[in-house]
Amino acid sequence: MITGAGGMGVPTARNLGTDHHIVLFDNSQDRLDAAVAALDGIEVTTVLGDVTDRAAVDALFATATGIGPIASVVHTAGVSPSMGDAEFISRINALGTVNVDEALLALASGAVADGAAIVNVASMAAHLVPAELIPETLFPGALTDPDAFVAALLETYAPFPAEARSGFSYAVSKGFVKWYSSAQAERFTAAGIRIVSVSPGSVDTEMGRLEAESGAGAMVEGANVPRWGTAQEMADLFTYCVSDKAGYLTGTDILNDGGVVASMRARQG
Repeated sequence: MITGAGGMGVPTARNLGTDHHIVLFDNSQDRLDAAVAALDGIEVTTVLGDVTDRAAVDALFATATGIGPIASVVHTAGVSPSMGDAEFISRINALGTVNVDEALLALASGAVADGAAIVNVASMAAHLVPAELIPETLFPGALTDPDAFVAALLETYAPFPAEARSGFSYAVSKGFVKWYSSAQAERFTAAGIRIVSVSPGSVDTEMGRLEAESGAGAMVEGANVPRWGTAQEMADLFTYCVSDKAGYLTGTDILNDGGVVASMRARQG
């Protein structure tokens, strides 16, 4: 199963579709239709819905388990700073992750294949914000009172200039994805599911290029690998993470950013 029929979702589906039936979830029928056309020859079932709607996510999993046990979930659905305000970004990136992952965890025995894994897509942005600015003490609230959690996040954004809040909320929401994929690993392990997050750098997709004007391009120019990453490179890593070859990998984040974070830290040091 793959959430997000955009730039990284399609090559991931192509990779995994060589020996799996793909269930593809997105909130745009146009994107789903385009993905199916690009995945000619691969068995694909599409489901239209929003990751912030838990009922829609539960319906997605009902569709998937009706086809067979779920082997893996790659959760690529998310939004970038240019795509909305701080609340919108927080709900999509943070609560969307909770909805998808918790729905997987709630499945009855037999609905999930042995050795199943989930990959959550975070971002290098979560590695660039000073740790003391990531409000991790608020994060557990996402599992108990989602609306109060979002309200608390918005309070932490309030001191920032209005034009900076979307960018900061993006980094925090992706920091949440990293935190969740580590902090909840024992719960997933108990259910026989591996969970990891991957933090891509600047990726040459439609969404990635939206951020070029905000400075992403300048960071790439100074990186150890001075180019944008490709969607296929990210898809290949996601594919490895959910494969049997990565059977010892869980509860951690993989930074795949061409060395941007390393370069910036070296210069600051």
